[in-house]
Amino acid sequence: MPFDSLNHFIKRLENQGELIRITEKVDPELEITEITDRISKQPGGGKALLFENTGTNFPILINAMGSEKRMKLALEVNNLDDIGNELEELFTDLSSPKNSILEKIKLLPKLSGISSWMPKVVKGRGKSQEVVHYNPDLSILPVLKCWPEDGGPFVTLPMVITKDPNTQIRNVGMYRMQVFKDNLTGMHWHKHKVGARHFSEYKRLGEKMPVAVALGGDPVYTYSATAPVPDNIDEYILAGFLRKKSVEMVKCLTQDIEVPKDADIVIEGYIDPEEDFIWEGPFGDHTGFYSLADWYPKLHVTCITHRKDAVYPATVVGVPPMEDAWIGKATERIFLTPIKMAILPEIIDYDLPFAGVAHNIAIIKINKTYPGQALKVMNALWGAGQMMFNKIMIIVDQKVNIHHYEELVDVVLDNMNSSHNIHFMQGPLDVLDHSSSKMAFGSKMGIDATTKFEEEIPDELLINKNNESLNIDDLKNEFIEITDANIFTTARNNGVLILSVKKKNKTHIENLVKKLFHSEGFNQVKMCVLVDDLVDVSDWDLVIWIASGNIDPKRDSFILLKQDNTHSCIFIDATRKVKGKDNFKRDWPNIVSSNLPTIKWVDKKWDSYNIGKFISSPSLKYQKMLYRGGAIAGE
Repeated sequence: MPFDSLNHFIKRLENQGELIRITEKVDPELEITEITDRISKQPGGGKALLFENTGTNFPILINAMGSEKRMKLALEVNNLDDIGNELEELFTDLSSPKNSILEKIKLLPKLSGISSWMPKVVKGRGKSQEVVHYNPDLSILPVLKCWPEDGGPFVTLPMVITKDPNTQIRNVGMYRMQVFKDNLTGMHWHKHKVGARHFSEYKRLGEKMPVAVALGGDPVYTYSATAPVPDNIDEYILAGFLRKKSVEMVKCLTQDIEVPKDADIVIEGYIDPEEDFIWEGPFGDHTGFYSLADWYPKLHVTCITHRKDAVYPATVVGVPPMEDAWIGKATERIFLTPIKMAILPEIIDYDLPFAGVAHNIAIIKINKTYPGQALKVMNALWGAGQMMFNKIMIIVDQKVNIHHYEELVDVVLDNMNSSHNIHFMQGPLDVLDHSSSKMAFGSKMGIDATTKFEEEIPDELLINKNNESLNIDDLKNEFIEITDANIFTTARNNGVLILSVKKKNKTHIENLVKKLFHSEGFNQVKMCVLVDDLVDVSDWDLVIWIASGNIDPKRDSFILLKQDNTHSCIFIDATRKVKGKDNFKRDWPNIVSSNLPTIKWVDKKWDSYNIGKFISSPSLKYQKMLYRGGAIAGE
């Protein structure tokens, strides 16, 4: 049965032992984030938190979808793969030939079900409009300031509803909103997003753009706003399919647009395309780094409505894993079927590791039947929807368990020849990617780790039967810039080496790797990743997150091949890039971390929260990795 409010979902969470109520008064500025960060990084995502004393009339629900179990509760399924299986069955039934009247009649109930999922506008006011504030004041809401360098408080879980002025097709997107005044926010939509395209159309027409922002209601609504639904498809159609009931919409009171009648809170407003933009940010983002300030449209708030018993939903993003990682995992499972059926039938499965923050790393498992198929899959996916933002794609074949990362690393190292099986291309990147030389544009790396057909093996390639092992201590003694090292090797003695280094200048890394390649025992290493000296190389999740975030793959990779073709290695420069040492023209952001006063404050108050055994702050790990300069990392 679909949820009709956040309170309805809260009751389900509580009945399942998935909710902690906190009655102690908490501050929406920094304190709630610090508590949530400690809980959400617990194994399996911790528990959902309901802060009942926020200094406003609204409790805050946070981390509500921050685990696999809670995602399944939100979507009302036993397994996240169930939704994809249902989609596959539905597509198959609708597209298969019908040879008799009886077969066609049997299809009618499914067609009737589909029609019942479509959003519909109903008359009158909804529960979301029980209380009306015609003189809107956003300070009545417990809007979070999440991290110390944030530009201000942000609405972090908004369903931003817009319409194409020409077609009237609705879009529901998740775009953060910085609060500047009681009736003014920013609207942080990126150039690739549908909301931004709608805005451009209003600007072309010279018309003000009506906008509605819904908060809460059925958690399926929130999930659907994050989902990579194809352009010109209403996200509330997906929501109707997921909840098996249409989303009923009501007209806003001050804008010509509709909102779910059972949302908890609604913010109505407009954007004037003729107005100057506002300087928005910084914001501690889901990449684990600050997204830096930039110019974005202004949303003028004209009305706030809400339920009498409304709950304010929020999320906190930062260094993974946090709640958004589990929302992304649901997307991974749900959209596997559409990818297979509409784009690449050879895809068996895929995995988006938490450390890759959704768009940095994708692992694709295919049914390989001919030479070059891995490259075909890479190119097709890089041209498909939000996969265009992917930066590192690894292709394996059908025998690999891609969700078992240790096994995966074995396969990649054993099946990859660095000089022949690593491919680069240029393309769009996520606006939040901080490592590319140009904003939102850079390179991508594809690794073909499939078992090779004879046609894919170069004639000149010789198999290296080296049985030597690299001596880490000798390496550190030989190269004084290496501060620490860690190596992982397969049963076939192929290794990935992680080095932390003190970089001196732009050419330092390139000169260092050329010397490393000829070091004794280095034939064991197929991949070498170099990170800054502040990075703990024993923490693999940390290294993967830092490395995938800090590289423009083509610019930062060096592939070296021995003259006798017996050994090749890819060196990846995952150090931060700065103007002085690297001639990097853009500002480089700092890692998202709490500050020491907030950490100590939460430490002191921990027992009063009544949320169990003391948990130390995850930010203590990142404090030593920060650079001076605030959101922008200084040199």
